[in-house]
Amino acid sequence: MSNHTLVWTNDMLDGFVIAVASGKGGTGKTTIATNLAHYAAGLGKKVQYLDCDVEEPNGHIFLKPQIDHSQQVTVDIPQVDLEKCIGCGKCDEICQYSAIICIKENVLTFEQLCHSCGGCMRVCPADAIKQKPLNIGDIEFGKAGDIDFVHGKLRIGHVRTPSLIKKVKNHIKQNHLAIIDVPPGISCPVVEAVKGTDFVLLVTEPTPFGFNDLKLAVELLREMNLPFAVVINRYGIGNDEVEKYCKAENIDICLKLPDDRRIAEAYSSGRMIIDELPEYKKHFADLTKVIKVS
Repeated sequence: MSNHTLVWTNDMLDGFVIAVASGKGGTGKTTIATNLAHYAAGLGKKVQYLDCDVEEPNGHIFLKPQIDHSQQVTVDIPQVDLEKCIGCGKCDEICQYSAIICIKENVLTFEQLCHSCGGCMRVCPADAIKQKPLNIGDIEFGKAGDIDFVHGKLRIGHVRTPSLIKKVKNHIKQNHLAIIDVPPGISCPVVEAVKGTDFVLLVTEPTPFGFNDLKLAVELLREMNLPFAVVINRYGIGNDEVEKYCKAENIDICLKLPDDRRIAEAYSSGRMIIDELPEYKKHFADLTKVIKVS
């Protein structure tokens, strides 16, 4: 089984999209993403950080951007004119998510189930269904030093996470190193966040849960045919199962960040590792040298 490797050169920092993902939450994904962005910006490169963990974005806690503008994100959902509706039931038949249901002479719509495909409007013979916008969240833009900052914030009670992630990714700048902070797990939001990226860093920890979820994430990325490598955070706290697995599967481990109490203290105070502990700059310098995609 061949590994995906690609040599990272300074020229490749421009126009390169890296997703920082994890099979589970709490592995240090945002720690890696924000410090990598901060370090790369310190090299004088154009860097963009996009927080696509839209249900609970927290990259701003560390990068501390100045937000200068925002935009609302809407999706189209159906609105039925009951005076025009002839009760044919075709909208009910075409909807695979039960977002629109015909009950006798009434048509009920369920906004949270709708996937905005527009099928119900296209099949309605009476032209009784129109689109109406549903506000699902916001995207905020700003600057964190020399880093272009973008993050999405899903509105409470909404479940259209992939839709908002897609809108955030629409703002990727082609001439920048774009670093995407991906939601944890392996569900639909993760698929949307990593889709189309050039490289994925999988952040894990040497614990039974971290190991189990790492394997699931690896399966997903291989199914999507995306190049990736592994970062082991809190290295030294557990056993060597993660390392054995990566070796057996021919997966590069491009960073081992030690289990250092000072890192946890910096994190808990919303401070950057490479600012608080300058000796760790070397780890991120090494990371930029060994990220490979072959």
